[in-house]
Amino acid sequence: MKKWQRGGCITAIVAATLSITTSAGAQTPPAPVTLTVTQLKPTVYEIEGVGSNSLIIIGKTSVIVVDAKTTAEAGKQIVAEVAKITPKPITTAIITHSDGDHVNGLASFPAGLTIIAHEGNKKEQEAALAAGGRGAPPADRLPTRVVTGSKETMTIDGVKVELYHYAPAHTSGDLVVYLPELKIVATGDIIAPQRALGNPAIHPEKNGSTAGWIVNAKAIAKLNADIIMPGHGRLQTKADVEAQAKAAEEKRAKIEALVKQGKTLEEIKAAIPELPVPADAPQPGTVVGGRGAGQLTYTDVVYAELTRK
Repeated sequence: MKKWQRGGCITAIVAATLSITTSAGAQTPPAPVTLTVTQLKPTVYEIEGVGSNSLIIIGKTSVIVVDAKTTAEAGKQIVAEVAKITPKPITTAIITHSDGDHVNGLASFPAGLTIIAHEGNKKEQEAALAAGGRGAPPADRLPTRVVTGSKETMTIDGVKVELYHYAPAHTSGDLVVYLPELKIVATGDIIAPQRALGNPAIHPEKNGSTAGWIVNAKAIAKLNADIIMPGHGRLQTKADVEAQAKAAEEKRAKIEALVKQGKTLEEIKAAIPELPVPADAPQPGTVVGGRGAGQLTYTDVVYAELTRK
């Protein structure tokens, strides 16, 4: 295990092999996948790779995990990595939103798990489960405790946690997870550095909102946090989040002005070109969103919201 220091965080790069099979019938050899385990604070770790970033929080007698990655196999790997860090059991999971790459790993988490999510998240998972097929969550790992208001404060095994639902943003059921005593915030896919600046990921089919996204991004930037963990990609700073909020707000205002002028979507896209994707974005093939997250641009969603009858 290799350890190195960067920005006050100790990082251990751990190689894991997850079995991946093709749907065409023939099996391919297991593909090597690298998980990066980073110690953020003495009792807090990030596990990056194979879908969502996951936050590991060690309490007095147990472990809290924020977001559970894409597959049951990836969830199994989270459990294995936690066991290397501490003998304490995983008893609580907090899920930032309903996309499968943040939920499906729960299938390999221990039985009797407390799963905390926003009520909109639970409804979206129930709808996906009823529809079946790709994206359906584990039937026995639906949320067991729901957040219904804009803020809920709780202490879980000695760890103070503040959960915020400022407004629908990426989905209707987003939660921002804030650890005030540790100055760490997990944003889920509200903050998505793998996207082009000014092009946050919004799920209109899950009643996400561009106006709500701006509210969320501004609120996240105001939290007293020195570590901001996005849903995917590198850790963020307040300045990073402020830049994303500013770009999205300014772009939305430009789109709104052009809509009022009667411009078509094609004309608006020609007038407001997309900014480039960040150089450190995940490589093609990395799971970075849920259904449709990469297919609609922010301009598409803003235009649809502003022209909806």
